[in-house]
Amino acid sequence: MDALKRKISIKELARITGTSATTVSFVMNGKAEEMRISKSVADKILKASKQHGYSPNPLAVSLRTGHSNIIMVLVESVSGNFFATLAKVVEAEAEQYGYKVMYGSTDNNLPKTRDMMKLLRQMNIEGYIVTPVAGMQEDIQLLQAQGKSVVMVDSYLDKVEAPHVLVDNFEGVVKGMAHLAEAGYSNIGFVTSDLALVQMAEREKAYKKGLQSHKLPFDKKNVLKIPYGISREELVHTIASYLETHKGLDALFFATNYLGIAGLEAIGKQKIKVPKEVAMICFDDHEAFHTYPGGITVIEQPIEEIARTSVELLMQQLGKKSAAASGNTGNQKLPPRLIVRGSTKKPVR
Repeated sequence: MDALKRKISIKELARITGTSATTVSFVMNGKAEEMRISKSVADKILKASKQHGYSPNPLAVSLRTGHSNIIMVLVESVSGNFFATLAKVVEAEAEQYGYKVMYGSTDNNLPKTRDMMKLLRQMNIEGYIVTPVAGMQEDIQLLQAQGKSVVMVDSYLDKVEAPHVLVDNFEGVVKGMAHLAEAGYSNIGFVTSDLALVQMAEREKAYKKGLQSHKLPFDKKNVLKIPYGISREELVHTIASYLETHKGLDALFFATNYLGIAGLEAIGKQKIKVPKEVAMICFDDHEAFHTYPGGITVIEQPIEEIARTSVELLMQQLGKKSAAASGNTGNQKLPPRLIVRGSTKKPVR
Protein backbone atom coordinates (compact mmCIF):
# COMPACT_ATOMS: atom_id res chain seq x y z
CA MET A 1 0.00 0.00 0.00
CA ASP A 2 2.98 2.34 0.56
CA ALA A 3 3.50 2.60 -3.19
CA LEU A 4 0.00 4.06 -3.52
CA LYS A 5 0.61 6.87 -1.04
CA ARG A 6 0.21 10.41 -2.35
CA LYS A 7 3.57 12.03 -3.04
CA ILE A 8 4.18 14.82 -0.52
CA SER A 9 5.41 18.30 -1.38
CA ILE A 10 8.56 20.02 -0.18
CA LYS A 11 6.43 22.28 2.06
CA GLU A 12 4.78 19.26 3.69
CA LEU A 13 8.17 17.64 4.32
CA ALA A 14 9.37 20.89 5.88
CA ARG A 15 6.32 20.93 8.18
CA ILE A 16 6.82 17.27 9.16
CA THR A 17 10.48 17.88 10.05
CA GLY A 18 9.95 21.28 11.66
CA THR A 19 12.26 22.99 9.16
CA SER A 20 11.84 25.33 6.20
CA ALA A 21 11.35 24.43 2.54
CA THR A 22 14.71 26.08 1.81
CA THR A 23 16.48 23.86 4.36
CA VAL A 24 14.83 20.76 2.89
CA SER A 25 15.91 21.84 -0.60
CA PHE A 26 19.54 22.30 0.47
CA VAL A 27 19.64 18.89 2.17
CA MET A 28 17.97 17.02 -0.71
CA ASN A 29 20.42 18.56 -3.18
CA GLY A 30 23.47 17.56 -1.13
CA LYS A 31 24.30 21.05 0.10
CA ALA A 32 23.77 20.55 3.84
CA GLU A 33 27.44 20.89 4.75
CA GLU A 34 27.97 23.82 2.39
CA MET A 35 25.02 25.69 3.93
CA ARG A 36 26.12 24.72 7.47
CA ILE A 37 23.05 22.65 8.24
CA SER A 38 23.72 20.35 11.19
CA LYS A 39 24.11 16.63 10.60
CA SER A 40 21.23 15.84 12.95
CA VAL A 41 18.84 18.09 11.00
CA ALA A 42 20.07 16.73 7.65
CA ASP A 43 19.65 13.13 8.84
CA LYS A 44 16.16 13.93 10.13
CA ILE A 45 15.12 15.35 6.75
CA LEU A 46 16.64 12.46 4.77
CA LYS A 47 14.97 9.88 7.02
CA ALA A 48 11.58 11.60 6.72
CA SER A 49 11.96 11.90 2.94
CA LYS A 50 12.41 8.12 2.67
CA GLN A 51 9.51 7.41 5.04
CA HIS A 52 7.14 9.66 3.11
CA GLY A 53 8.45 8.93 -0.40
CA TYR A 54 9.59 12.46 -1.14
CA SER A 55 11.97 13.17 -4.03
CA PRO A 56 12.76 16.53 -5.65
CA ASN A 57 10.88 17.42 -8.84
CA PRO A 58 13.45 16.88 -11.64
CA LEU A 59 12.05 19.76 -13.69
CA ALA A 60 12.22 22.12 -10.73
CA VAL A 61 15.80 21.06 -9.99
CA SER A 62 16.70 21.56 -13.66
CA LEU A 63 15.20 25.05 -13.73
CA ARG A 64 16.94 26.04 -10.52
CA THR A 65 20.40 24.63 -11.24
CA GLY A 66 20.48 24.83 -15.03
CA HIS A 67 21.52 21.15 -15.08
CA SER A 68 19.19 18.27 -15.91
CA ASN A 69 21.81 15.49 -15.72
CA ILE A 70 20.10 13.96 -18.74
CA ILE A 71 21.72 12.82 -21.97
CA MET A 72 19.91 11.84 -25.15
CA VAL A 73 20.83 8.80 -27.23
CA LEU A 74 19.45 9.17 -30.74
CA VAL A 75 19.90 6.12 -32.97
CA GLU A 76 18.60 4.66 -36.20
CA SER A 77 16.35 2.14 -34.46
CA VAL A 78 15.67 1.50 -30.78
CA SER A 79 14.86 -2.14 -31.59
CA GLY A 80 18.09 -3.03 -33.38
CA ASN A 81 20.74 -5.40 -32.02
CA PHE A 82 23.40 -2.66 -32.19
CA PHE A 83 21.24 -0.32 -30.13
CA ALA A 84 20.31 -2.90 -27.48
CA THR A 85 23.96 -3.49 -26.63
CA LEU A 86 24.91 0.18 -26.96
CA ALA A 87 22.06 1.32 -24.70
CA LYS A 88 22.89 -1.08 -21.90
CA VAL A 89 26.51 0.07 -21.71
CA VAL A 90 25.74 3.78 -22.18
CA GLU A 91 23.24 3.67 -19.31
CA ALA A 92 25.71 1.94 -16.99
CA GLU A 93 28.55 4.31 -17.89
CA ALA A 94 26.40 7.46 -17.68
CA GLU A 95 25.04 6.42 -14.29
CA GLN A 96 28.58 6.51 -12.88
CA TYR A 97 28.60 10.24 -13.60
CA GLY A 98 25.09 10.79 -12.20
CA TYR A 99 23.38 11.04 -15.60
CA LYS A 100 20.10 9.51 -16.76
CA VAL A 101 19.53 8.52 -20.38
CA MET A 102 16.65 9.19 -22.78
CA TYR A 103 16.27 7.43 -26.14
CA GLY A 104 14.86 8.17 -29.56
CA SER A 105 14.98 6.62 -33.04
CA THR A 106 15.41 8.41 -36.36
CA ASP A 107 14.62 5.52 -38.75
CA ASN A 108 17.22 7.29 -40.93
CA ASN A 109 14.42 9.66 -41.90
CA LEU A 110 15.60 13.27 -42.15
CA PRO A 111 12.19 15.05 -41.83
CA LYS A 112 11.32 12.91 -38.78
CA THR A 113 14.74 13.58 -37.28
CA ARG A 114 14.43 17.34 -37.79
CA ASP A 115 11.01 17.43 -36.13
CA MET A 116 12.45 15.51 -33.17
CA MET A 117 15.47 17.81 -32.94
CA LYS A 118 13.24 20.90 -32.84
CA LEU A 119 11.47 19.43 -29.83
CA LEU A 120 14.70 18.33 -28.14
CA ARG A 121 16.23 21.79 -28.49
CA GLN A 122 13.45 23.11 -26.26
CA MET A 123 14.33 20.62 -23.52
CA ASN A 124 17.11 20.92 -20.98
CA ILE A 125 19.17 17.99 -22.23
CA GLU A 126 22.87 18.39 -21.53
CA GLY A 127 24.47 16.04 -24.03
CA TYR A 128 23.73 13.93 -27.08
CA ILE A 129 25.06 10.64 -28.42
CA VAL A 130 23.84 10.46 -32.01
CA THR A 131 24.00 8.05 -34.94
CA PRO A 132 23.71 10.79 -37.56
CA VAL A 133 21.28 10.91 -40.46
CA ALA A 134 22.59 12.26 -43.77
CA GLY A 135 21.69 15.94 -44.02
CA MET A 136 21.32 16.70 -40.29
CA GLN A 137 24.49 18.83 -40.07
CA GLU A 138 22.54 22.01 -39.35
CA ASP A 139 20.49 20.32 -36.62
CA ILE A 140 23.63 19.27 -34.74
CA GLN A 141 25.20 22.69 -35.25
CA LEU A 142 22.10 24.32 -33.71
CA LEU A 143 22.50 22.11 -30.64
CA GLN A 144 26.14 23.12 -30.37
CA ALA A 145 25.18 26.79 -30.71
CA GLN A 146 23.04 26.27 -27.59
CA GLY A 147 26.12 24.99 -25.78
CA LYS A 148 25.06 21.34 -25.92
CA SER A 149 27.66 18.57 -26.08
CA VAL A 150 27.47 16.09 -28.97
CA VAL A 151 29.25 12.84 -29.83
CA MET A 152 28.50 10.96 -33.05
CA VAL A 153 28.63 7.14 -33.11
CA ASP A 154 28.63 4.56 -35.92
CA SER A 155 29.10 7.33 -38.51
CA TYR A 156 29.94 11.01 -38.81
CA LEU A 157 29.04 14.08 -40.85
CA ASP A 158 31.37 16.42 -42.70
CA LYS A 159 31.41 20.04 -41.53
CA VAL A 160 30.30 19.05 -38.02
CA GLU A 161 32.97 19.71 -35.41
CA ALA A 162 32.03 17.02 -32.92
CA PRO A 163 33.99 13.90 -31.96
CA HIS A 164 32.90 10.59 -33.42
CA VAL A 165 33.38 6.95 -32.45
CA LEU A 166 32.99 4.12 -34.93
CA VAL A 167 34.42 0.82 -36.04
CA ASP A 168 37.00 0.77 -38.83
CA ASN A 169 34.49 -0.16 -41.53
CA PHE A 170 37.07 -0.33 -44.30
CA GLU A 171 39.37 -2.66 -42.37
CA GLY A 172 36.42 -4.89 -41.44
CA VAL A 173 35.33 -5.53 -45.01
CA VAL A 174 38.93 -5.93 -46.21
CA LYS A 175 39.40 -8.61 -43.52
CA GLY A 176 36.23 -10.38 -44.61
CA MET A 177 37.18 -10.27 -48.29
CA ALA A 178 40.64 -11.64 -47.51
CA HIS A 179 39.06 -14.50 -45.58
CA LEU A 180 36.78 -15.38 -48.51
CA ALA A 181 39.58 -15.16 -51.08
CA GLU A 182 41.96 -17.25 -48.98
CA ALA A 183 39.21 -19.86 -48.51
CA GLY A 184 39.03 -20.18 -52.31
CA TYR A 185 35.98 -18.05 -53.15
CA SER A 186 36.40 -15.94 -56.28
CA ASN A 187 32.97 -14.72 -57.44
CA ILE A 188 31.75 -12.63 -54.52
CA GLY A 189 28.52 -10.64 -54.53
CA PHE A 190 27.99 -7.58 -52.33
CA VAL A 191 24.57 -6.66 -50.91
CA THR A 192 24.34 -3.15 -49.48
CA SER A 193 21.99 -0.22 -48.87
CA ASP A 194 21.58 3.05 -50.77
CA LEU A 195 21.95 5.07 -47.55
CA ALA A 196 24.27 8.06 -48.08
CA LEU A 197 26.29 7.40 -44.92
CA VAL A 198 30.03 7.23 -44.36
CA GLN A 199 30.06 3.64 -43.13
CA MET A 200 28.15 2.33 -46.15
CA ALA A 201 30.49 4.11 -48.58
CA GLU A 202 33.53 2.76 -46.71
CA ARG A 203 32.23 -0.81 -46.79
CA GLU A 204 31.53 -0.72 -50.52
CA LYS A 205 34.94 0.84 -51.23
CA ALA A 206 36.60 -1.90 -49.16
CA TYR A 207 34.73 -4.61 -51.10
CA LYS A 208 36.26 -3.29 -54.33
CA LYS A 209 39.67 -3.01 -52.67
CA GLY A 210 39.39 -6.60 -51.43
CA LEU A 211 38.73 -7.85 -54.96
CA GLN A 212 41.64 -5.84 -56.32
CA SER A 213 44.05 -7.03 -53.61
CA HIS A 214 43.34 -10.66 -54.47
CA LYS A 215 43.33 -10.08 -58.25
CA LEU A 216 39.63 -10.86 -58.55
CA PRO A 217 37.56 -9.07 -61.21
CA PHE A 218 35.04 -6.39 -60.23
CA ASP A 219 31.63 -6.55 -61.89
CA LYS A 220 29.21 -3.80 -60.88
CA LYS A 221 26.34 -6.19 -61.65
CA ASN A 222 27.43 -8.20 -58.59
CA VAL A 223 26.69 -5.23 -56.31
CA LEU A 224 23.07 -5.09 -55.15
CA LYS A 225 22.21 -1.69 -53.69
CA ILE A 226 18.82 -1.86 -51.97
CA PRO A 227 16.65 1.21 -51.23
CA TYR A 228 16.53 1.84 -47.49
CA GLY A 229 13.09 1.70 -45.89
CA ILE A 230 11.37 -0.74 -48.23
CA SER A 231 9.13 -3.32 -46.59
CA ARG A 232 10.50 -6.61 -45.29
CA GLU A 233 8.60 -8.47 -48.01
CA GLU A 234 10.09 -6.24 -50.73
CA LEU A 235 13.55 -6.60 -49.21
CA VAL A 236 13.46 -10.40 -49.22
CA HIS A 237 11.96 -10.44 -52.74
CA THR A 238 14.71 -8.11 -54.04
CA ILE A 239 17.48 -10.31 -52.64
CA ALA A 240 15.77 -13.49 -53.89
CA SER A 241 15.53 -12.00 -57.40
CA TYR A 242 19.21 -11.06 -57.25
CA LEU A 243 20.11 -14.63 -56.26
CA GLU A 244 17.98 -16.00 -59.10
CA THR A 245 19.87 -13.92 -61.68
CA HIS A 246 23.34 -14.37 -60.13
CA LYS A 247 23.64 -18.15 -59.86
CA GLY A 248 27.35 -18.02 -60.66
CA LEU A 249 28.21 -16.36 -57.34
CA ASP A 250 30.05 -18.58 -54.88
CA ALA A 251 29.95 -16.13 -51.94
CA LEU A 252 27.82 -13.27 -50.62
CA PHE A 253 28.94 -10.34 -48.46
CA PHE A 254 26.07 -8.52 -46.69
CA ALA A 255 26.95 -4.97 -45.63
CA THR A 256 24.63 -4.86 -42.57
CA ASN A 257 23.01 -7.42 -40.32
CA TYR A 258 19.43 -6.44 -41.25
CA LEU A 259 20.32 -7.18 -44.89
CA GLY A 260 22.00 -10.42 -43.82
CA ILE A 261 18.92 -11.59 -41.91
CA ALA A 262 16.70 -10.84 -44.92
CA GLY A 263 19.33 -12.59 -47.04
CA LEU A 264 18.99 -15.78 -45.02
CA GLU A 265 15.25 -15.73 -45.66
CA ALA A 266 15.79 -15.18 -49.39
CA ILE A 267 18.40 -17.96 -49.49
CA GLY A 268 15.88 -20.26 -47.82
CA LYS A 269 13.18 -19.35 -50.34
CA GLN A 270 15.58 -20.12 -53.20
CA LYS A 271 16.52 -23.41 -51.51
CA ILE A 272 20.21 -22.49 -51.70
CA LYS A 273 22.50 -24.40 -49.35
CA VAL A 274 25.06 -22.49 -47.24
CA PRO A 275 28.01 -22.99 -47.61
CA LYS A 276 27.67 -25.90 -50.07
CA GLU A 277 26.31 -23.72 -52.89
CA VAL A 278 27.17 -20.24 -51.67
CA ALA A 279 29.23 -18.91 -48.77
CA MET A 280 27.95 -16.03 -46.66
CA ILE A 281 29.55 -13.34 -44.51
CA CYS A 282 27.91 -10.33 -42.87
CA PHE A 283 29.10 -7.05 -41.38
CA ASP A 284 27.87 -6.88 -37.75
CA ASP A 285 26.78 -9.84 -35.69
CA HIS A 286 23.24 -10.84 -34.71
CA GLU A 287 21.61 -13.55 -32.62
CA ALA A 288 20.19 -15.13 -35.78
CA PHE A 289 23.72 -15.73 -37.05
CA HIS A 290 24.54 -17.78 -33.96
CA THR A 291 21.47 -20.02 -34.27
CA TYR A 292 21.70 -20.67 -38.03
CA PRO A 293 23.03 -24.23 -38.58
CA GLY A 294 26.82 -24.01 -38.54
CA GLY A 295 26.65 -20.29 -37.84
CA ILE A 296 27.22 -17.27 -40.09
CA THR A 297 30.68 -15.72 -40.37
CA VAL A 298 30.62 -12.06 -39.34
CA ILE A 299 32.64 -8.90 -38.90
CA GLU A 300 31.94 -8.02 -35.28
CA GLN A 301 31.76 -4.41 -34.14
CA PRO A 302 33.16 -3.62 -30.65
CA ILE A 303 29.81 -2.16 -29.59
CA GLU A 304 30.55 -2.09 -25.87
CA GLU A 305 33.81 -0.23 -26.46
CA ILE A 306 32.04 2.19 -28.82
CA ALA A 307 29.48 2.87 -26.07
CA ARG A 308 32.07 3.38 -23.32
CA THR A 309 34.23 5.62 -25.49
CA SER A 310 31.27 7.75 -26.59
CA VAL A 311 30.28 8.38 -22.96
CA GLU A 312 33.88 9.24 -22.05
CA LEU A 313 34.11 11.78 -24.88
CA LEU A 314 30.76 13.27 -23.90
CA MET A 315 31.78 13.56 -20.25
CA GLN A 316 34.99 15.30 -21.31
CA GLN A 317 32.88 17.94 -23.07
CA LEU A 318 30.65 18.25 -20.02
CA GLY A 319 33.71 18.73 -17.79
CA LYS A 320 33.08 15.52 -15.84
CA LYS A 321 36.20 13.66 -17.00
CA SER A 322 39.62 14.78 -18.14
CA ALA A 323 41.09 13.55 -21.42
CA ALA A 324 44.19 12.42 -19.54
CA ALA A 325 42.07 10.24 -17.23
CA SER A 326 40.24 8.49 -20.07
CA GLY A 327 43.11 8.21 -22.52
CA ASN A 328 40.65 8.93 -25.36
CA THR A 329 40.63 12.25 -27.15
CA GLY A 330 39.04 13.33 -30.41
CA ASN A 331 37.77 10.95 -33.07
CA GLN A 332 38.07 7.22 -32.39
CA LYS A 333 38.20 4.44 -35.00
CA LEU A 334 38.07 1.04 -33.31
CA PRO A 335 39.26 -2.28 -34.77
CA PRO A 336 36.67 -4.87 -35.88
CA ARG A 337 36.97 -8.63 -35.36
CA LEU A 338 36.46 -11.40 -37.89
CA ILE A 339 34.50 -14.30 -36.39
CA VAL A 340 34.67 -17.35 -38.64
CA ARG A 341 31.73 -19.75 -38.52
CA GLY A 342 30.42 -22.52 -40.74
CA SER A 343 28.97 -20.34 -43.52
CA THR A 344 32.37 -19.71 -45.14
CA LYS A 345 33.92 -23.15 -44.81
CA LYS A 346 34.78 -24.34 -48.30
CA PRO A 347 32.99 -27.67 -48.86
CA VAL A 348 35.06 -30.63 -49.99
CA ARG A 349 34.13 -31.44 -53.59
